[in-house]
Amino acid sequence: MLEVKNIKKSFGDLQVLKGVDVRVEKGDVVAVLGPSGSGKTTLLRCMNFLEKADEGILNFDGEEYDFRTIGRKDIAKIRKKTAFVFQNYNLFRNKTALENVTEGLIVARKMPKAKAKEIAMAALEKVGLSDRSSHYPHELSGGQQQRVAIARAIATNPEIIYFDEPTSALDPELIGEVLSVMRQLANEGMTMMVVTHEINFAKNVSSRVIFMEDGEILENAPSKEFFENPKEERTKAFIKSIAEQHTI
Repeated sequence: MLEVKNIKKSFGDLQVLKGVDVRVEKGDVVAVLGPSGSGKTTLLRCMNFLEKADEGILNFDGEEYDFRTIGRKDIAKIRKKTAFVFQNYNLFRNKTALENVTEGLIVARKMPKAKAKEIAMAALEKVGLSDRSSHYPHELSGGQQQRVAIARAIATNPEIIYFDEPTSALDPELIGEVLSVMRQLANEGMTMMVVTHEINFAKNVSSRVIFMEDGEILENAPSKEFFENPKEERTKAFIKSIAEQHTI
């Protein structure tokens, strides 16, 4: 379904991605783990063209694109098939939950307002927020705001959703409500790539785990194999350190 080859990205003299290869099949839930500064978020942002990669090839829906030369038209075409959920929600503060979900449908996709509202309400209902549709972001908890962001993502009927540490800005008691929605999406077959520190999610929900460090993928394996039989010593050390902090 989607594959990136040899993706590289530098910020000045700092090489953040050093030739990364990733393949995501339809229905996969890929958890991307690794220490801070390993390149996880940069990888995700480059794959959705929020950052411009310096080098690499993207294969998506049977078409090949060069990250160095891809134009705005092709980027727009790819983005119509993808969605991105940010760490800090990225909601419009002056728009209601419903308006936040309909905005992209009306403006970017030229959808009639009535149809956009119908789809948006269905998406809000799916994340358990149909009764909060007229609320503004400041009237919602962090978990509710992130669920609005997820509703906005699924309203576009994407082929893949990228999640960039979707629970890291939340208070601990609010994390569960977001992970529950993500688990529901996974069970329904939504293809997802999730940068996360939530080990339980990676272990129990994801189908595959990628472990990154220093701009490279050190291990890429089915989730069960990753946690029960990691190949790399660095991966073993990472899992051990996490196990000491969490019950996994």
